[in-house]
Amino acid sequence: MKTQSENFLYDSKIDFEDVGGGLSRQMMGYNTELMMVKVKFETGGIGSIHQHTHSQCTFIDSGLFEITINGEKKILKAGDGFFVEPNAPHGAVCLEAGLLIDTFSPMRKDFL
Repeated sequence: MKTQSENFLYDSKIDFEDVGGGLSRQMMGYNTELMMVKVKFETGGIGSIHQHTHSQCTFIDSGLFEITINGEKKILKAGDGFFVEPNAPHGAVCLEAGLLIDTFSPMRKDFL
């Protein structure tokens, strides 16, 4: 498994991977300590409630989302963001098609 990305990352040269349910992701920069991933959602796409040992910080680049963290729900739009502590149950419902930019620490080995 590759544990570090290239230094320069071009959107046009990195394919989005279809992960099902109206979601696709594009792996951006990473090493063992940090990872950034773009997640494209179609309207109605659902990021099911899940949890992981990684810290996560997400920026909403576009769209409208209902975000749930530890059972609390909020509606967030472009320019907003959220933080998920390790092992906290969280998920997303896409109300208007958009793009999330997720960062994880350490990297998500399961994404590679």
